[in-house]
Amino acid sequence: MSGPALYLALEIDGDGAHPAAWRRAAHSPDQLLTPRRVSRVAAVAENAGFTLITLDDGVLPPGASPDPVGRIGAVERAAFVAASTSTVGIAPVVPVTYAEPFHVSSQLASLDHISAGRAGWVVTEEEQPEAARAWGRPAVDGADARARESRDGVEVARALWDSWEDDAVIRSVATSRYLDRERLHYIDFTGDTYAVKGPAIVPRPPQGQLVVLGRPDRVPAAQLDVALVGGRDLTSVTAAAADAGTPRVFAEVEVALDTPDATAAERVADLERHAPWSDRGKLRHIGSADQLVSLLTELSRHVDGVRLHPLVLDEDLPVLSGLVVPALSARRLVTRPLPGTSLRSTLGLERPANRFAAAAAAAAAVTAKATATQEGVR
Repeated sequence: MSGPALYLALEIDGDGAHPAAWRRAAHSPDQLLTPRRVSRVAAVAENAGFTLITLDDGVLPPGASPDPVGRIGAVERAAFVAASTSTVGIAPVVPVTYAEPFHVSSQLASLDHISAGRAGWVVTEEEQPEAARAWGRPAVDGADARARESRDGVEVARALWDSWEDDAVIRSVATSRYLDRERLHYIDFTGDTYAVKGPAIVPRPPQGQLVVLGRPDRVPAAQLDVALVGGRDLTSVTAAAADAGTPRVFAEVEVALDTPDATAAERVADLERHAPWSDRGKLRHIGSADQLVSLLTELSRHVDGVRLHPLVLDEDLPVLSGLVVPALSARRLVTRPLPGTSLRSTLGLERPANRFAAAAAAAAAVTAKATATQEGVR
């Protein structure tokens, strides 16, 4: 734990965590894929004081008929939201099971530039074999193979973000020099299934390295800044958090809250008539705002933050922003992100040094020491 703050992340993909959430949404289904919809939800989350919003994604459409199955790419939505917000962190879900890590790293670095250092990356996997066909690639079979692709993808992306040193861009009109080629580096990565040489085509992100979130059982803890841990009860979540081995740990929590029009249980029962709310191994709260505040207060003793998955965004987000977040603020458990602050700074994470610049500095120090020793002998 880094201090008293409990960082709050909110998943805002679609209409909510339940596959039939659209049936209780405050808009018609054709409005789901409009820019106004995603910007409105992001604005509510930012104004409420959430630390971070995430946007789920995958190459296959979400859900199944008769539910709406459309979705705009998470990176594209994140870029749009970045231009209309100023403090909230923005982390798209981007699987690298089949996607090219070189392209993913470029997209995410660009997002960090657009958002002025507020970008993150939620690493997940494409588990369904249909995803391989959509990409036109051989299927990656088995959990170990998918974990390998995630591990290699994160390693490549992190190396590419460092392939430009911070001062590689010169922009000197007087000398007609705009780039210092000596500060660009090849990463020379060779994995089990592909190789990447580099360097990147986008300058180093403002944060140096984006905040990387993921499950520590699928991505090595050393590659993560934030572990996303599940568990169906507090004991399981606490154990998973203790074993995470990452700088920050967020618990995954699905929430269905009492509203002025219906209790949480009634709302869940109404949606269950159309489709089941599948058990994804996450802690689930169905009840009042006060009970959720008590649960999050208890969680704050074991984790650094939570990622909330509301049953129906249009119904649960007003309760979260109007009752839950203010109550947590009154208990001094949450703090609002400050304007002009990067996501890394908000989470209390240091901006990492560039690996190539650090290696060059270390080599120069060794050379200088050797030279001084030789002169002393003379």
